[in-house]
Order: sequence, then C-alpha cells, then structure tokens
Amino acid sequence: MARHEWLSAKLQLRVYFADPHSPWQRGTNENTNGLLRKYLPKSADLARLSQRELNVIAARLNNRPRLTLNWMTPNEAWESQLKSLNVALGI
Repeated sequence: MARHEWLSAKLQLRVYFADPHSPWQRGTNENTNGLLRKYLPKSADLARLSQRELNVIAARLNNRPRLTLNWMTPNEAWESQLKSLNVALGI
C-alpha cells in the first residue's frame, strides 16, 4: 500500500492499517489466510502450480459467500462497488 494516500484521495476511501502483531484487528484477512491454507499449505511450492490451478483456487475463494459481505461473494461485492462508483461518476 505504498500509494495508499493517493488511492484514498482518488477513490475517497478510508485506508486502515492494523497494528503490528495484532491479528485480532485483521479478522477478514486472517480468515482468508485460513481459507487459502486449505488449498495451499505453508509448505506448498507455488512454482509447482500452473496458472490455471491458481486461477481455480482464486475463483473458488472469490465465489464463496462471506458473512462480512452480508453473504455476498467477493465477486458480487466488487461488482456492486463498481456499479456504485459508475453511478457516482455518471458512467
């Protein structure tokens, strides 16, 4: 997030950084890490996986409903945000 200030100003977003060594402040992040570990254990060598295999994992995770997104999938939430932004920008 080296350009978080630019991103925050450009998209009128608040950027939040958790305190170091405070995993309880990163609940969604920690949950996502746990979900990733189901597919990619810490010992996994990503170089041994094809881009197609990685894309399948990403698709599964991005199409899995999340409580923190009011049971939308990450893809649905992203699409909703894009539509809202397009309306706000008059696109």
